[in-house]
Amino acid sequence: MRGRRMGRPGLVGTMARTAVIAGTASAVSGNVQRRQATKYAEQAYPPPAPVAPAPAAAPAPAPAPAPADAMMAQLVQLGEMRNQGLLSDAEFAAAKARLLSS
Repeated sequence: MRGRRMGRPGLVGTMARTAVIAGTASAVSGNVQRRQATKYAEQAYPPPAPVAPAPAAAPAPAPAPAPADAMMAQLVQLGEMRNQGLLSDAEFAAAKARLLSS
């Protein structure tokens, strides 16, 4: 009875080993190519900068009340504009002084 040869693999074993090596090399090469393509695409076309939301529109002014109440309404509106950050403290003080002097 003939026994198996020990030592070097036969033709089928060599072909199988070669196929495994070639498949592994192909998979590694594909991964490297994908990573490089992604890297170069990001360098050529950087992601867009985030867009800041548009500031909220100021509410529409209320209809003009009676003359005595008009000044109070304007003072309230100036205060709201200062609280919303639309007017600085100096701008608020100047507008208030103009309103009170008229």
